[in-house]
Amino acid sequence: MKPLTKNMWRDIGKSKGRFIAIILIIMLGVLIFVGVKATGPSLNDSLNRTVVENKLSDIQVTSTTGFTKSDLKKASIKGGKVEAVKYKQAVGGKGLAVSLYGYDKNNNQNSLIVRSGHLPRNNNEIILDQVAQTKYGYKLGQKFSFSKNANLKNRSYKIVGFASSPQYIDNESRGSSNVGDGTVRLFAYIPDDQMNLKAATQLNIRFKNLQSKDTFSDSYKDAVSSKVDILETKFKKRADQRSTSLYKTSKNVLAQQQVKLDSYKNKLIMSQAAGMNVSSQLEKLNSQQKELDSATKELRKQTKTSYIWQTRADLPGFSAYGESSDRIAAIANVFPVFFFLIAALITFTTVTRMIEEARGQIGTFKALGYTKWEIAQNYFYYALTAGLIGTVLGAVIGNETLPRIVLALYKQYIPLTWDVKFQWLIVLLALLFSLISTVGAAMIVVSRELSEGPAELMRPKAPKSAKKILLERIKPFWNRLSFNRKVSYRNLFRFKSRMFMTIIGIAGGTALILTGFGIQNSIGASGSRQYGEIFDYQAVVKTNHLGDTLKVLKKDQQYKNSAAIHATTGKIYHSGHQVNDVNFYTPENRDFSKYIHLKDINSKKSLNLKNNQVILTKKMATILDVKAGDIIKLKTVGKTHRVKVSAVTQNFVGHFMYLNKTTYQKLFGKQPKSNTLLLHLDRQTSNQRNNLANQLLKNGRALGTSYTYDQQSTISKMTSSLNPIILIFILLSGILSFVVLYNLTNINVSERIRELSTIKVLGFYDKEVTMYIVRENIVLTILGIIVGYGVGNLLTAYILNQASTALVIFPLTIHLTGYLVATILMIIFTVIVMLITHHKLKYIDMIGALKSSE
Repeated sequence: MKPLTKNMWRDIGKSKGRFIAIILIIMLGVLIFVGVKATGPSLNDSLNRTVVENKLSDIQVTSTTGFTKSDLKKASIKGGKVEAVKYKQAVGGKGLAVSLYGYDKNNNQNSLIVRSGHLPRNNNEIILDQVAQTKYGYKLGQKFSFSKNANLKNRSYKIVGFASSPQYIDNESRGSSNVGDGTVRLFAYIPDDQMNLKAATQLNIRFKNLQSKDTFSDSYKDAVSSKVDILETKFKKRADQRSTSLYKTSKNVLAQQQVKLDSYKNKLIMSQAAGMNVSSQLEKLNSQQKELDSATKELRKQTKTSYIWQTRADLPGFSAYGESSDRIAAIANVFPVFFFLIAALITFTTVTRMIEEARGQIGTFKALGYTKWEIAQNYFYYALTAGLIGTVLGAVIGNETLPRIVLALYKQYIPLTWDVKFQWLIVLLALLFSLISTVGAAMIVVSRELSEGPAELMRPKAPKSAKKILLERIKPFWNRLSFNRKVSYRNLFRFKSRMFMTIIGIAGGTALILTGFGIQNSIGASGSRQYGEIFDYQAVVKTNHLGDTLKVLKKDQQYKNSAAIHATTGKIYHSGHQVNDVNFYTPENRDFSKYIHLKDINSKKSLNLKNNQVILTKKMATILDVKAGDIIKLKTVGKTHRVKVSAVTQNFVGHFMYLNKTTYQKLFGKQPKSNTLLLHLDRQTSNQRNNLANQLLKNGRALGTSYTYDQQSTISKMTSSLNPIILIFILLSGILSFVVLYNLTNINVSERIRELSTIKVLGFYDKEVTMYIVRENIVLTILGIIVGYGVGNLLTAYILNQASTALVIFPLTIHLTGYLVATILMIIFTVIVMLITHHKLKYIDMIGALKSSE
């Protein structure tokens, strides 16, 4: 082994702590950079693999009257495979709304993932959603019953299995329903022939050439959208044709009854003309005619065909899952990069200090005739070794653990088939950053040191000359300080680079911990502030008849009062931008202000609805680049209108436009008819909410009821889905902060070993020698924490801006807990480093440190 190589290994052996510190800092930076960057793609890849393996359909079409064989041919387009399924919604055991499917073993799409038991084999068997087992307590072998209105061949079925479905990836969301309480609670499969349906009511269409695409990618969405356009065009006239055909076929029986009634009516009229009293018979005839007219009207309604088109994005939980992975990806574009920059900066400083301390060795080798490159490569290899080890460890641990931890903790979604790919591009990028901060530092410092002569290098570097600091000029304050404090303050400003590096290290750690809490708090705040500060109601009821709906509500013990509004949806355009699915709210009276609080985003003053003007919500205004006074275009049912924006109001979830009745009348040429109620309710249990929604559907002519409790639960779920990644951020940020503080303190001690030995020889006690160093750390820690508060808020705000969606704004919110935890952790780290430093300083070799270097 060459002398230079031996010397390198000796250096590593003598300074294991520093070598390990460099590896740890690089490892932590790479770990979180690679790990978090890999988490978003791993979530998407795992879901893609799950839906491909279980053959999830790309498009689903549901018909209110069923599909014929010719419909199946019409739905067959190039590259697509079509499967017909019998499907309906029914009320099952415990009054639960169930999405019920006919099981056909010949169908391959949307394969069930059996969790226990088996698929139906006999006519009296049923396989249930696994939620029926985990949430509602059903067990294998029990009976599951349906209401009479379900119109099945049997009323009850034996439970033979529990399953998950790729159509329902979110274990807590099953979609909406027109039966029960308005919300689907379970899905279930019974044998196909048990459904009592004349025709299949759902078509599943899957395209083989789309299965290699990422479900959440724009290319997949565009491809599916083009397929839907083709199908919608082919089925454009089919609904009317199907309706007419069914109506004509079914009307024959009613037509025969009408002929009989007409014949009987003619006889009665003739009898009446003959002077006979037939008023009893005529009343009966009129009653029968009304019943026949009602039956005819009902038949027209029953035979009216409509189609519902769905893609994967419309399935329960799919969009939320995609948005969750998008948020993690947005966080990964900022948080780990900032983390890694802090790690790289500290590493750069550590390597720089290490080489500067080796001036004597460099001078000796230079005097012995070694070339500059031979000397330099010794330190390059040292830095390269530390950088490579740190990068490899960080990349492997980060890529292979963080995504799996997050996947394992995504308990609200069905167990996915994990697909965690090694992110080579991200790892190479991390390696490049690592080498810049290690080998790059070595190159810069070694080249600078080698520019000096051997004699100069073998002498110690001249210490920095002391200068008066600003505090010394404040005599009343300075004169009251002890000698030790004066020395500490002088040293702080004397070694400015070390001061700034320590502040940056502490501030970075504090900011990262604070950002972790800030992301978590802010995502939760979008729901709590929306349904606390802005929406002050507990439920929204869509209804066909306000009177009937109010009758049902007034019988409910939890009902307090309500406000009627006209609610519809439309599109808004401005400056070449467009926002779809905007909720247009027109209140019936001024009580509206007790239910929705409109406040100007700038002045925070309450807003009133003005004639011929509208109020828009903040996110929509941002997307459209709209401010108060601008003219916007809005479109409903094919008609375009122009109106002035009077103000922009604060809002965190969804898009809303508010206008009064006068404005509505002028825009649409008719008076708004109230079709929605905003409800004030006392606190309700889950059963009370379900019962009220059920009664409103049954007896109140309501179209559906949605509770703000459910909306808040969804947002809370969205927050909890990020908890694993946030906890990892906080943990690793804390570890990085500790390693940084420990490393910088070690550098400080090694640089000033002669100074510390001198004051120890002069009689300073061990505690006084320790405080000589620690006092500076305390001041720098306090400054770093304060700076970290500001940086943490800025970093959180930037990440939230990146993570916000088209519908949701995350307000910057950091609770006191975040500040306390960040501060306490930094104080604990400072104390631990102080204790370690104290132990080391007790045993320093004073004689060796004070020996002359000449």
